[in-house]
Amino acid sequence: MIEALQFEFMQNALMAAMLASIACGVIGSLVVVNRIVFLSGAVAHAAYGGLGLASFMGWPVLPCAVGFSVAASGAMASVTARNMQQADSIIGVMWAGGMALGMILLDFTPGYNVDLMSFLFGSILAVPTQDLWLMAGLDVLILCVTLTLYKDFEAMSYDGAFAGVRGVPVVALHFVLLAMIGASVVMVIRVVGLILVIALLSIPPGIVVHRAPSLFSMMWRAALLAAGFCVAGLALAYVFDLTSGAAIIAVAVVVYAVCGLGARVQKRRAMKRLE
Repeated sequence: MIEALQFEFMQNALMAAMLASIACGVIGSLVVVNRIVFLSGAVAHAAYGGLGLASFMGWPVLPCAVGFSVAASGAMASVTARNMQQADSIIGVMWAGGMALGMILLDFTPGYNVDLMSFLFGSILAVPTQDLWLMAGLDVLILCVTLTLYKDFEAMSYDGAFAGVRGVPVVALHFVLLAMIGASVVMVIRVVGLILVIALLSIPPGIVVHRAPSLFSMMWRAALLAAGFCVAGLALAYVFDLTSGAAIIAVAVVVYAVCGLGARVQKRRAMKRLE
């Protein structure tokens, strides 16, 4: 693995992993504590429409995908801001519609676009330098918005109804959060692909959610975990010639399972002591 770092594609892959991990830690934590993993999955799959549009029009893939994903996030936010439960069917339609649009536009695109298909399973080893700059810019934007609105996000995450009564603009925050999810999923798609994007967004925060004393602590711990999963997955992919996105998620799932098993054993021991 160390000798592979002399190659530019591996350096770019590691940088992309670190940048995506920041988004996973920050936005993934907000997704988990607000219990909107399903909604995030809909945003991720709708983003495929932006990938198809970029291919069909000959536009830059990542900026187009980000713009389309943010627009789709705004549409989903508008139907879920007041009542999430009653919007399930609409979310499902948008989820499927985005995927279908992307595939139809791909069908109309002359030739076979390997780059677009790679977004299904991740293409971290093929991330160009210009995409790294865009990913870095998105990270800076996400961090600035989160730091500025941190107290409001914290209040909304733990009790949205009470936060609204206290004057927190919950509906506006919902729109902002969905927009940031839209930008984040495009970054993570670059690393692990559309099929696995929700795993990398939800597993690191899911591991630390009961161990972190605050939302801020949860964010940076989840970001570190995501970075560790990416590095370990890349190493496994390099050594055993595996698909990098799948290897990254496999590492995350194993760690999640081990942590869950450890928590159960610890709980049983505590119960026995009480008896």
